Amino acid sequence: MGEQVTIIVGSGPSGLAIAACLSQQSIPYIILEREDCIASIWKKYSYDRLHLHLAKQFCELPHMSFPASYPTFVPKKLFIQYLDDYVSHFNISPMFQRTVEFAEYNEVSKRWIVKARNASSGEVEIYSAKFLVVATGETTNPFTPEVEGLNTFPGEVLHSTQYKSGREFKNKNVLVVGSGNSGVEIALDLANHGAKTSIIFRSPVHFLSREMVYLGFTMLKYFPFSLVDFLMVMLSKLFYGDLTKYGITRPTEGPFSMKIKYGKYPVVDVGTYNKIKSGEIQVLPAEILQIKGNDILFKNGKLHPFDDIIFCTGFKRSTNLWLKGDEYLLSEDGLPKPIYPNHWKGRNGLYSVGLSRRGLYGISIDSQNVANDIKFIM
Repeated sequence: MGEQVTIIVGSGPSGLAIAACLSQQSIPYIILEREDCIASIWKKYSYDRLHLHLAKQFCELPHMSFPASYPTFVPKKLFIQYLDDYVSHFNISPMFQRTVEFAEYNEVSKRWIVKARNASSGEVEIYSAKFLVVATGETTNPFTPEVEGLNTFPGEVLHSTQYKSGREFKNKNVLVVGSGNSGVEIALDLANHGAKTSIIFRSPVHFLSREMVYLGFTMLKYFPFSLVDFLMVMLSKLFYGDLTKYGITRPTEGPFSMKIKYGKYPVVDVGTYNKIKSGEIQVLPAEILQIKGNDILFKNGKLHPFDDIIFCTGFKRSTNLWLKGDEYLLSEDGLPKPIYPNHWKGRNGLYSVGLSRRGLYGISIDSQNVANDIKFIM
């Protein structure tokens, strides 16, 4: 049994950020990571054309800026390089291929007992620490909804985490299910590579340009949410016009309010809107009723044939399967119960980093708060 001051679960940007902050405070820790590398969502499960959707100054991890040579919107390759440099700079060494299966606070020893399965040996290892940090992130386990007849579909069925590039889909009829940023950008990538692309917008979305989002984030430092949301909606309407003629509706709540309340990001448009406007990307009704071979039946009664389907339907978190005895910090879906800005601290030395629905910017704030709190308690 290994005894530590702090156990961190996860070595994505959240786990790396809290590790760096603990190092700065000279607080010993270990990181347990189920994959065989850091930041696996970036290194193994993301598409080629991915960029950070926010300007780089909103996406830096604590205590290390992006190089000045990096562009404003950092591409995937450079962000991975930044994370690798971050690991080297702070001498972070996660314990890879450790899947946490159980974690519970022991009232007698006043420590967290964590059991993790070592994928290499198959054995369960037991660790003990005064503090436990859940840094598994919002994007933990890919989620694909159940669709009647999906098993009869002869074409390729991918989750967005399996998609790399539109090159292999040229001249194919491809359906993208899901209208978050991944879905909208994958649809753009498919269209750019000559696929006959359709996308399902399952719920209302806000379309904002990168410039609008940058302006919104800057304004949030000085103005209330309601005013910034009002301005963003007005700018979106001016720039994009009436989206309903393309089958897209705007939500009744503002984009930043929705981000905070539900974790639903506005669509940061990098070219998809023009493809929809030109007809190169077709927007289809929001619900699939049934799949019969290549044919997909929609709620409006229309049947459309497709060669391949890409589900951009998000993620589920599995914290509730292994974290025991916590009735205060995390809900069934693995997100914090306490509202911002008190979302990062639980009881008995339990913390979370990167679950505030504020992206990399939120990770930076969370990790510094957690490290400062642990230092204070020690």
